[in-house]
Amino acid sequence: MPVTKKTIRRSMLVTSATLLSLSLTTTVPVFAADKPSSSPSPTTSPSATPPANMSTVGGARLGQAGTQVDLGASAPVLPKDVTARSWIVTDAESGDVLAAHNAHWRLPPASTLKMLFADTVLPKFPKTEQHKVAVTDLSGIGAGSSMVGIKEEETYTVHDLWLGVFLRSGNDAVHVLSAMNGGVEQTVKDMQAHAEDLQALDTHVVSPDGYDQPGQVSSAYDLTLFARSGLQKKDFREYCSTVRAKFPGETKKNDKGKTTRDSFEIQNTNRLLTGDTDVSTYQGIAGVKNGNTTNAGATFTGVAERNGKVLLVTVMNPEKDEHNEVYKEAARLLDWGFSAAGKVTPVGELVPPKGVDTGAQAGATASAGSNTPVSTGDRGTKASSKPVAAAAAAKDGSSGIGIALAITGGLLALVAGAVFLVNRRWPLPDLMRRRH
Repeated sequence: MPVTKKTIRRSMLVTSATLLSLSLTTTVPVFAADKPSSSPSPTTSPSATPPANMSTVGGARLGQAGTQVDLGASAPVLPKDVTARSWIVTDAESGDVLAAHNAHWRLPPASTLKMLFADTVLPKFPKTEQHKVAVTDLSGIGAGSSMVGIKEEETYTVHDLWLGVFLRSGNDAVHVLSAMNGGVEQTVKDMQAHAEDLQALDTHVVSPDGYDQPGQVSSAYDLTLFARSGLQKKDFREYCSTVRAKFPGETKKNDKGKTTRDSFEIQNTNRLLTGDTDVSTYQGIAGVKNGNTTNAGATFTGVAERNGKVLLVTVMNPEKDEHNEVYKEAARLLDWGFSAAGKVTPVGELVPPKGVDTGAQAGATASAGSNTPVSTGDRGTKASSKPVAAAAAAKDGSSGIGIALAITGGLLALVAGAVFLVNRRWPLPDLMRRRH
């Protein structure tokens, strides 16, 4: 696909590393609810039927039901054992959609919606800010929600709270941050406005944590937009790639009457980042977010880099009922994407936010009103040239790059001056200033 003369030249460095020995304690993720049981054979198509008319944001092909892909002569065929109701594989930098299946099907998103929550709220508070949790902060959390273990009347830093959101998918952490942001209702409004700014028009936000609510929907396309926007923020990249960290416990008095507050370890529930008994850590993985609720089933958006190529994949609700199936299908699609890159004709693209002057050539998908002024207030944290997964991990934490080093021997790194996940037709405002 042609690019403009102002294309940012991207330099990627893949560094080999000695295989290290690292033992991981596997924790069982606590989700809002278990996925309903169903067991079709791996080659069957999802049983539910997508709507006849879906959004065409990003291209007409993306609004069509079924699988959309244009294979070149030497391109590998898509994996046959993908049973998700909806999925999409995209080039994270160019925005090209390599293949998709019901990309705009509006489905319950589960905790993958926390990517939009983080992209919206994360820039608003410095990570060192402290907050004492009030009883009202934890009101309205859905029954069976995933929790990190926040206690009333305890004080946490914003950094602690974001670790709880990204690693343990803690709805309690989301509600505390929402309280700091003016309450759940205000946060939902902010998230909806940001989704619209990103042109994620399939998304309707009802709860900031992704808990099942009537009318709360998103799509594989929109979730990919949220991930792509979030990954341009340094803090977002650090949190979503952190494997494990220490989280503050409850304040207690010992036998001598001395007040103490110990911490406990939390581990990321993204199994492509941590590995599990039946899933290996994915080579080059650097986040992003997983989820699972009764209505949504299992959902997952991931980003990975291999051989200078950065891909995003989103998988929603696999019909095959196997342990960690959403990660297995995401890994198969990523494997295909890395093999197919440069051998397929894109079937669509990830659109830029409203108001961003993309400089796209004629013929590229653009939205009405794309020349309106750019507001940077919603994008707070500046994009960083630091490595995605190798960015400094949280204190007492370890990042996804540590797992990449230990298990795959691969290192995801970007050369100084390059910017991660920049659509060549969509540089963010901060990057625009760098280029001039």
